[in-house]
Amino acid sequence: MNQSTPYVIREIKADEWEKVKELRLAALADPVAPIAFLESAEQAAAQPDDFWQGRTERGAQGRGARQFVAEAADGRWVGSVTVLVEQAGTQGFFGGEIPVEQGHLVGVFVRPEQRGTGLTEELFRAALDWAWALEEPALERVRLFVHEDNARAGAFYRRFGFMASGTTVPMAGDSGSMELEYLIARP
Repeated sequence: MNQSTPYVIREIKADEWEKVKELRLAALADPVAPIAFLESAEQAAAQPDDFWQGRTERGAQGRGARQFVAEAADGRWVGSVTVLVEQAGTQGFFGGEIPVEQGHLVGVFVRPEQRGTGLTEELFRAALDWAWALEEPALERVRLFVHEDNARAGAFYRRFGFMASGTTVPMAGDSGSMELEYLIARP
């Protein structure tokens, strides 16, 4: 456990798919979910167990992705963030070629009763520490996208040190809304 929160911040394990699923469904039930995530609770709940097993395995090992959770003393997961590694020269999720080796933070969620406690900062520190520790090739930056109407999340990202890049992309499934890219460079 760390000094500022009564939680263990750690990487998930490949066999914890049921907890990954439960936390994701909780995130998708949050009132801000329609502008924070690119899937609905109904879509996620309809996925078979092997989907969740594969997703968890990919987030627990290798260089391509890593999922971090905040675990309470009773074993309940109360927050999560995932780092995806994007290789230079590949196609980005929102289109366009990835210009440099970079991380991409996704799936940021903290249960409502833990918001404002410093837990999100702890999750982000763990995710960025992992991203910066990668070698051959090292990541030059980490990015994330935030919906233009998600002011609370945008304010947190700026306080944490992310800067708006000026890049915008249409919100998946809603071309009238935009996602804003934020970046943080390797220290």
